[in-house]
Amino acid sequence: MTKKNVLSGLAVLIFPLAGLLLACLDRDAPARLGATDAPSGISAAQFLPDDIAQRQQWEDFLATAEIVDSKQMIGPESVTSPWVLTLKKGGVTHRALWKNAQGRQGGFWEGWNYEIAAYRLDKYLGLGMVPPTVERRFREEKGSCQLWIDGCMMLRDREEKKIKMPPIKVFYWNRATYLQRFWDNLIANEDRHTNQIMITPDWRMILIDHSRSFRKSAKFSKSLIYTARHPEGPKLMSELPRTIVDKVKALDFAAIRSVVGEYLSDDEINAVLARRDLILAEIAKLIKVNGEDKVLY
Repeated sequence: MTKKNVLSGLAVLIFPLAGLLLACLDRDAPARLGATDAPSGISAAQFLPDDIAQRQQWEDFLATAEIVDSKQMIGPESVTSPWVLTLKKGGVTHRALWKNAQGRQGGFWEGWNYEIAAYRLDKYLGLGMVPPTVERRFREEKGSCQLWIDGCMMLRDREEKKIKMPPIKVFYWNRATYLQRFWDNLIANEDRHTNQIMITPDWRMILIDHSRSFRKSAKFSKSLIYTARHPEGPKLMSELPRTIVDKVKALDFAAIRSVVGEYLSDDEINAVLARRDLILAEIAKLIKVNGEDKVLY
């Protein structure tokens, strides 16, 4: 097969993928099918089935595409000073976010490795809310490289501009919110902000920025972030997909290690398991009060 044919084949594969994976792709992408072809509501995974089936191609693209441009993000909201990379391969151009933050910054412990661990665990559990993320070297340093999401609205912008959600989407958005709380409880994401919750044009939720997750202190292994005792008022995991809850229930040390590799330490994995037990206890309380059919779907 000639080089020209190889590149043409790659373009045929990736171009449709670019439209399917995100409803909020780079504005320069040739196709944007996700926003118009999405079903009226998504009850669990926020990426569409075709998106999830094609993540491996995006992982390969992120890891191997040529870097044709780069720009560092600097400012009060860019504490870790990540880089926006423009990647190109086989006629496809797309942006990615690269970060190598490690250690204490801005009062928090940062770790680029947590971005990759979060994506891998998301895939394993079937959550379907975290964009493809891989390890990649840039400027001779290791870091995480995540598919850039463009054309979406931040939850912060929606709240500040008081943009109304279509009534038909409210039920599904609420379920996505319960799932986000479940997820952040499991990984102990201590710094979830409304500018890290992305809203696609068809009102699906995508979660970014997990470098302040997987805490292992007693504070995060003996209590959960989202409960009835949340400082801002009760924030419960009111309705959850049974399949994901069962997958979390079956987690053990070996399973997590096989999923995340060396991106988490033994103590960090044990902390995930401790929080798993707390989550299951909270779910049991909800079931006792509301009934299993009201809590698990």
